[in-house]
Amino acid sequence: MSETALKAPGAGAPRADANRWKALVFIALAQLMVVLDATIVNIALPSAQQDLGISDGNRQWVVTAYALAFGGLLLFGGRIADLWGRKRAFVLGLAGFAAASALGGAATTGAMMFGARALQGVFGALLAPAALSLLAVMFTDAKERAKAFGIYGAIAGGGGAVGLILGGFLTEYLDWRWTFFVNVPFAVVAAAGAYFVVREPEGGRNRSPLDIPGVILSTLGLVALVYGFTRAESDGWGDAVTVSMFVASVALLLAFVIVEARVKAPLLPLRVVTDRNRGGIYLSLGLAIIGMFGLFLFLTYYLQVVKGYSPVKTGFAFLPMVAGMITGSTQIGTRLMTRVPARLLMGPGFLVAGLGMLLLTQLEIDSSYPALLLPAMVLLGLGMGTAFMPAMSLATQGVEPRDAGVASAMVNTSQQVGGAIGTALLNTIAASATTSYVKDHIAGAATRPQQQLVQLQAMVHGYSAAIWFAVGILGLAALIAFTFVNAGRPRTLTVASGDGAEDEVPVPVVAH
Repeated sequence: MSETALKAPGAGAPRADANRWKALVFIALAQLMVVLDATIVNIALPSAQQDLGISDGNRQWVVTAYALAFGGLLLFGGRIADLWGRKRAFVLGLAGFAAASALGGAATTGAMMFGARALQGVFGALLAPAALSLLAVMFTDAKERAKAFGIYGAIAGGGGAVGLILGGFLTEYLDWRWTFFVNVPFAVVAAAGAYFVVREPEGGRNRSPLDIPGVILSTLGLVALVYGFTRAESDGWGDAVTVSMFVASVALLLAFVIVEARVKAPLLPLRVVTDRNRGGIYLSLGLAIIGMFGLFLFLTYYLQVVKGYSPVKTGFAFLPMVAGMITGSTQIGTRLMTRVPARLLMGPGFLVAGLGMLLLTQLEIDSSYPALLLPAMVLLGLGMGTAFMPAMSLATQGVEPRDAGVASAMVNTSQQVGGAIGTALLNTIAASATTSYVKDHIAGAATRPQQQLVQLQAMVHGYSAAIWFAVGILGLAALIAFTFVNAGRPRTLTVASGDGAEDEVPVPVVAH
């Protein structure tokens, strides 16, 4: 048996919060807002670029400014949540995110837009780990935890696709500015609900002094890593700045690990990531996100550019994936989480998603949505939903309460870095395959329509080539889940609490 959430009799085992299910509603709403924001702005970007006079060279900063701030500050945000209290960090993160969103919606220049997006990233980095760690410390019963993380996992997985639908509606029927303004009511409702409903368990704070060298090294290292991948997408892998960013990132993160191993109160206690199960989850989750993020991008372009779908129709085309994720997370993952070991949900889940991805390697210009895209999306959704749910739960299970914030931040960091890698890596592969196809086939196209056909065929060929890599990446994620994650199904033990009552606490059983 490895770590447990067990306390000795008489030590005061945590008692379940009576308002925990109400709290889940507001935590889930906040998480939905953060995940939506990752894709909702992509749909609005062309309209915003035109209105604000942003150049083609600078438009990437609408996405990059958010990604750098969010990815770079997640560990710091998680530690602040442990230090200040998760409820306080959660409400403050929501308030800041709402203000930054209002600023983005009211932007009159490109610089104002970039600043608003960076601010969204800063407050998102405080909000996201606080949300997940609140769930981790409020839901301790194994069956309840499975249900709560099933809902959270469905939102974390399917929220991006919902963002495409909502972004399409708001851009097409209202104005691109509403893709920002829509966050304000989300945040106000979630913050008000959390303020009155969330009751954070006592004794879970980490009041150790802040590890300033760790904060600086981790932030600069993660920013360099995310920017390196973002830069690789636009300027190529051989670009001098791209290479220097990767070198700087490796040096900074290596220095961060050395510092964390030596300081008395580390920003990221190495016990959080060296645990076999958590390490396997962070790695496999990051790999799965690499495949998913690239796919969102390719399918959006395929449906709009090749198939001629409107933004709204494109969003609705993703609905089967969302439905699959919700079903996989809340019906399969939740029901089986307390019956089978997590690896027997995560591994097969990634493989089912990989099968859906494999179908998409057959994409052609005239591919049928019902015959090819629909079953592929359903398989992707089911697989990812089934895998995400136990991953989210196990990533924070058994961790000491004082480390819940940084453990949650690591889940978000693996997703954020995975997203940056996926977008850059798969885009580069697709672009290279597209260029090669055009070079080989353009000579045989004599007329303008024939040349346009070759361009479209080249684009689809590029997507197909990149999706093959995504299939391999999901296969690797499944292998890591089967190999590293060895926690058995959680069970509950009854122990005496300090007041003479009895409490049930989950014990992750490790298979040997």
